[in-house]
Amino acid sequence: MGAGESIPETSIHEFIVKDSRGKDVDLSIYRGKVMLIVNVASKCLFTNLNYKQLTDLYRKYKDKGFVVLAFPCNQFLHQEPGTSEDAAEFACTRYQAEYPIFQKVNVNGPDAAPIYKFLKSNKGGLFSSRIKWNFTKFLVDKEGKVSWRYASTTSPISIEGDIEKELEKNVNSFNIY
Repeated sequence: MGAGESIPETSIHEFIVKDSRGKDVDLSIYRGKVMLIVNVASKCLFTNLNYKQLTDLYRKYKDKGFVVLAFPCNQFLHQEPGTSEDAAEFACTRYQAEYPIFQKVNVNGPDAAPIYKFLKSNKGGLFSSRIKWNFTKFLVDKEGKVSWRYASTTSPISIEGDIEKELEKNVNSFNIY
C-alpha cells in the first residue's frame, strides 16, 4: 500500500464484500458485533489449529455478539488454490465452520481488497502494514473500528481475553444510558 493512498472509510460497516458464491454482503449487518477478521487458507501449516480454534471461539461467543469473518486468500504459496466455494465447503465440512466465509481476496499489493487496505491502514504490523502470511487476524469492535492485529503465529484461543474485553467494554458502554 502506497503512502499516498487514502482510505475514505472510517468503519468496517461501510464495506460491501462478496460471499463465497459472489453475492454482495453489506458489513453494516454486523454493527453491534465484535468481529474477528481472518485471511484463511486450506493448505497451510496453520490451517488445522486456526480453523479448529476459530470454530470453537465462534461457538462459545456467537450468542454474546461475536462473529468470525473468514476471507480465503491464495497469495501465500498458493495455499488456497480452489474457488471461493471450495474454500467455504472445506471450512464448513472439515471444521464445521458456521461463520461466514467470503470470496477469495488479495490482502496485499495493488489488487488488495478494499477491506484489507482499510484493516492494514488502521493497524499496521511490525515493520510494515503488509500482511505477512495466512491467518493474520484483526479484532474489530462493535462500532467497526480495528482494535487489535495479531500475527499468523498467534493462535485464536490466545486472544480470547481480548475478545471478552471487547464484548464487555461495548456491553458496558451501552448500559450507561
